[in-house]
Amino acid sequence: MARFRQTEDQEAEDTVETIIGPSVKVEGDFASRGNIIVEGHVSGSIKTSKNLRVGEDAVIQAQVEAANAIIAGSVEGNVAIEDNLEVVSSAKIMGDVSAGRLSIQEGAFFSGSCQMTEAANKEEVDGEEQEEGEETEEAAE
Repeated sequence: MARFRQTEDQEAEDTVETIIGPSVKVEGDFASRGNIIVEGHVSGSIKTSKNLRVGEDAVIQAQVEAANAIIAGSVEGNVAIEDNLEVVSSAKIMGDVSAGRLSIQEGAFFSGSCQMTEAANKEEVDGEEQEEGEETEEAAE
């Protein structure tokens, strides 16, 4: 399974906080401030301010919110990812998706609408965020 892109400092901070194992079924609203790995079944909602990884055999019937996500299993519900969403070939998503960046591998199933958020259209220039296509003052002169 793919890994989240991260620096060495982030690697130390971004340890997995919660694992929902293959034999576990969660019903209701699930919220965390840490990284989550789902290998089991979840219905309701999942929200984390960090990373979410959905395993190949996982089944999610929930609204999903995370900073970054890698989805390899089945998700039925809307998916809102602040930054990077990677949908691998074994994934099945039935719902609307919004993400800063989106990658869908060949073979993945996606049925819904997709909206790219503004985070995808910004890049950092000399410590300041700037819309792509905008010229800096120096470049314009």
